[in-house]
Amino acid sequence: MNQLNAVVPVVLVRSARVIPLMGVNITIQRGITFNPIVCRQRIINLQHYTGKPQQQRRMIFTLINRHRPLLTATALRSVGPQTRNIAGIARHLLKIRYWIIAGGVAGGTALNKTYESWKENLPEMPDVSWLQEYLPNIEIPETDWFTEKVSQVKSVLPEWNWEDFKELSGFTGIQSGISNLLPLTEKLALSKKEETTDDIVLPSEAVKHLHMKDSTDGEHVPMPSKTRANNRLDKIQEEHLQLQIKYQKEIERLEKENKVLRKQILLRADKIGVGRKTKKSLIDLYSDVLDELSDYDSGYNFQDHLPRVVVIGDQSAGKTSVLEMIAQARLFPRGSGEMMTRAPVKVTLSEGPYHIAQFKDSNREFDLTKESELKALRREIELRMKTSVGEGKTVSTETISLSVKGPGLQRMVLVDLPGIISTVTSGMASETKDEINKMSKYYMSNPNAIILCIQDGAVDAERSLVTDLVSSMDPQGKRTIFVLTKVDLAEENAANPNRIKQIMDGKLFPMKALGYFAVITGKGNTTDTIEAIREYEEVFFRNSQLYKSGVLKPSQMTTQNLSFAVSDCFWKMVKESVEQQTDAFKASRFNLETEWKNHFTNFRQLDRDELYEKGKGEILDEVLGIGQISPKQWEDALYQKLWERVSGHVFENVYLPAAQSDNPGSFNTIADIKLKQWADQQLPTKCVEVAWETLLQEFSRLLDKDEDNKDCDNIFDQLKNHIKEEAIRKHRWEHRAADSLNVIQLNALEDRSVPDNKQWQESVKFMEHVVSQKLKLNEDHIQEMIGPGRIERWMYWKYMSKEQWYKREALQELSRLLQADPKHPSTLAGDEITTVRKNLQTKRIDVDNAFIRDTWHPLYRSFFLKKSMKTAQSCRKAFFHYQQNFGDNELNCNDVVLFWRLERMLQITSNALRQQLMSTEARRLEKEVKQILEDLGQDQIKKKQLLTGRRVELAEELKRVRQIQDKLEEFIEALRKEK
Repeated sequence: MNQLNAVVPVVLVRSARVIPLMGVNITIQRGITFNPIVCRQRIINLQHYTGKPQQQRRMIFTLINRHRPLLTATALRSVGPQTRNIAGIARHLLKIRYWIIAGGVAGGTALNKTYESWKENLPEMPDVSWLQEYLPNIEIPETDWFTEKVSQVKSVLPEWNWEDFKELSGFTGIQSGISNLLPLTEKLALSKKEETTDDIVLPSEAVKHLHMKDSTDGEHVPMPSKTRANNRLDKIQEEHLQLQIKYQKEIERLEKENKVLRKQILLRADKIGVGRKTKKSLIDLYSDVLDELSDYDSGYNFQDHLPRVVVIGDQSAGKTSVLEMIAQARLFPRGSGEMMTRAPVKVTLSEGPYHIAQFKDSNREFDLTKESELKALRREIELRMKTSVGEGKTVSTETISLSVKGPGLQRMVLVDLPGIISTVTSGMASETKDEINKMSKYYMSNPNAIILCIQDGAVDAERSLVTDLVSSMDPQGKRTIFVLTKVDLAEENAANPNRIKQIMDGKLFPMKALGYFAVITGKGNTTDTIEAIREYEEVFFRNSQLYKSGVLKPSQMTTQNLSFAVSDCFWKMVKESVEQQTDAFKASRFNLETEWKNHFTNFRQLDRDELYEKGKGEILDEVLGIGQISPKQWEDALYQKLWERVSGHVFENVYLPAAQSDNPGSFNTIADIKLKQWADQQLPTKCVEVAWETLLQEFSRLLDKDEDNKDCDNIFDQLKNHIKEEAIRKHRWEHRAADSLNVIQLNALEDRSVPDNKQWQESVKFMEHVVSQKLKLNEDHIQEMIGPGRIERWMYWKYMSKEQWYKREALQELSRLLQADPKHPSTLAGDEITTVRKNLQTKRIDVDNAFIRDTWHPLYRSFFLKKSMKTAQSCRKAFFHYQQNFGDNELNCNDVVLFWRLERMLQITSNALRQQLMSTEARRLEKEVKQILEDLGQDQIKKKQLLTGRRVELAEELKRVRQIQDKLEEFIEALRKEK
C-alpha cells in the first residue's frame, strides 16, 4: 500500500517526532493531545480506502483536523504543498463556526421569547393549600446534600500521588506511555484488593493478555480458576437476593407508613366533616363486571371471555395457601389431607388502607389483622360452601364472591377451585371426580383466563394430575404460570436438583408456561402467620443450595415475585381483551333490540322485575275494586249462591218429609224439627263457606274482567291465577261469624207469621220459581233415563238402548201406581215392587228391586213437584184465608209459609254476610293479597315461573346486556384514565 504521511497531535510530547503506526508515518507535534486508539482505528479505515491520492490526503486532513489544536506552519511544510493547500482551505472553511455561534445565539433568543409567551398563556394553578391539613409535616434539610455526598466519596478513595501523572509528559510512544501508566493503575488496584476479598484482575495482566492476543492471533489465554469464578457467582447471587430483600422490606415499611397516613387522613376527614363520595377502584369495577357476568345467561357464554386468574392444582398441593400468601391473610378453612374447597371462591384483591375482607352480598367487614375475625371469616366461608352443596353432592358450582383489600396487595381477580382428585373416597358422591374436572375445564376454557398451575414439589412428578389437564386446555402455555410449592420439603428430602431444574426450565412436564416459580407457603403448622411464613421463605431461599447452585433464579423465587408476575400478566390480558368483549356486547345488544322492534313494537321494554311491579299494581287496583261493589250486588250474589247450596237439602230433607204428613199440624211440626236440626248443625258453616266463595268469585271477576278486551295483556294470567290460589289457601273467615249467624237464622226460621200480602205474593213467586226449576231438572233427568221418544226416533234418527227401554217400561208400570193412589207415599212397599217386577217379566224384562227403586224416585219427585206447583197457584190469593187461620180446610198453604220462612232466612243471612264482607273480610283479603305479592316479589324462581314468554326473556336479555355494557364502558374509561 501507499506510505502516507500525517501530522497528528500527541499527549504532552516534549519534542516533535515521527513514529510508524499501522504502516503510516505519523509526525507527532510537541504539546498536543493525542488519542492513539481513535487514530489507530481511523488509519485502519484509511488502509481500506482505494481512492485517488488527493482524496486520501483530504481524508487524512479530516482525521487530523478532528484533533485540535490546528496544525502549525512548520508541521504543514512536512506534509507537502498539496497538503498545505488543503489545510488553508480548511482554515477558511472553519470560519463557519462563527455562523453557527450566531445562529445559536439567535435561536436561543427566539426560544426564550417563545417560552415567555407560553408561560403567559398558561392558566393559573389551583389553590392546593388545603392539602396541608392532610399531609404530614416533613422538614427538608437546608444543607447541600450533593456536597456531602462528594465528600463521602472522596474520603473512600485512596491517597493518590498526583505528581506521578506528570511522568506521562516524557512518553516517546504509545507503547512506552502505556507501560509507564501501569504502575499507577497497579497502585489503585492493589489498594482496592486490600479492602475486599473479591478477585481483581490487575491492569498489567490485562495488558499482557491483550499483547498475547495480538501477537499469537487467537491463542488461548488461561482464565481465573473455576473455584474462584463460582465463589464470585455465589457472592453476586447472595448480594442480589439481599438487595431484593432489602428493597422488599423498604417497600413494606413504606406501605405500613402509607397505611397509617391514609388512616389518619380518613379519621381527620371524618372529624372535620369532609364527606366525599368514594369512587370504586379499578379492580372493584372489574369485579363488578365479573359478578354481572356470573349471573348472566350461560347460553351467550360471554362471561368466559374476560380474564381472571384460575388457581388449579391437585388436592393438598398448596393452591389455597398460595392464594392466601398473595392475599396476605389466612382466609380459608384448613384440613389435613381432606377436601376443604368445595365450591369456587372468587377473590378480588385490591389496595386499601385497612386489611379487610367482605362478601359480595354482605355489609360486614372482617378485620384481617385480628385472629378472632379471621376465624369468623373461615367459619363463614365453610358455612357458605356447605350451604351451596346440594343434597347428595360433594362439590358445588355456585361461586362465592369475596373482596379483600389491604396495603400492598396486587390488584387482580382469582378463582380458587376444588383440588383435582384421582380417587373418589367414601363419603363422596360418585360423580365428584368428574364434576371437579368439568368445573376446572369450564374455567380454564376461557381463552383469556390465566391458569395458575400449582404443583407439589414434595411428591414425585409422575403423580401429578393437574399438569396433563392444564396442558390439554393450554397446549402452547400462552396463559399458564407454573408454581412449584413445598420446595423446602423437596430439598430436605434430598430431591434430585436436576429434576427440579428441569421442572423450572419447563422440560420435565408435558406442558408449557409463561413463567415458572418456586414458593414456600407454610412450615407445616396451620397457626403460623403470613409474616412468619414470608420470613421463613426469605431465609430459606437465601441459604438454599438450589439457589446457590443455580437451579433456581432469583426472579423465580418467593411469592412476592409470583404475585407481581401474576398481576402483570392479568392486567396485560385485561387490557388486550376488554375492548373486544365490549364490542361483542354492543353487537349482541343491537341484535336483541332489532328483534324487539320486529316483534314487540307496541310494548315497553320491561324486564321481569318491572313487569312484576306493573302486574302487582294492576292486581292491587283490582282488589281495591272489591270495596266499590254496592251492598245490593253483594246481597244478590250471596242470596243466589246460598240458595244453590241449600236447595237440595231443603227439598230432600225438609220439604218432602213434611209434605208426606196428612194434616197441617204434622207438616209444621216435621218442618220445624228438620229446620232446627239443620240450623244447629250445618247451615251456619255452609253460609260462611258460601260467603267466602262469593268473595273469591267477585275477586276473580275483577281480575278477569279485561280478558275479553282485545288490548288485554295476557302476560299476567299465570300471576293472577297464582294470587287467587294463594288467597284461597291462606284466607280464613272470622271464626265467630258462624255463631252469630246461628242465632239470627234460628230466629228467622222459627217465625211463621207472614206480615202482609206483599210478602205472601213474593213467597208464592219464590216457591213457583224454585219448584219449576226443580221440576225442569227432574223432567230432563227422566227424559235422559228413558231415551228418545217415537217422534225423535223418526225425525232425528235416534235410538233407545236396552236399558232405556227397560226404564221406559218400568216407568209406565210405576205411573199406574200413582194414578191409582194420588196420596201415595214417597217410598214403595215390598208387594208393590213385586207386582211391578212380575208385570215387567210378562214383557220379557227381568230387573231387580234396585232398578225399580231407581226408576221410582225421579217419577215420584216429578209427581210431587207438579202437585206443589198446583198448591202454589191455588194459594196465590189465599192470604186472607191465611189470616183467618185457613177456615177452608180444603185449602192447605203451609208450603207457602215454609218457603216464606226459608226466603226470609236467606235474606237475613245475606244481609249479615254482606256487612261482614264489606267491613272485615274484604279488607283482610286485600292485606293478604298484598302480603302474597310482597313475598312473591322476593322469590325470583317463582317470578320466573309465573312471568314467561319470549317477550320477558328478550327484555331480560336486553337489560342484562345493557348493564354489562355500561359496567364495561365504565371500567374501560377508568382504565384509560389510569394509563
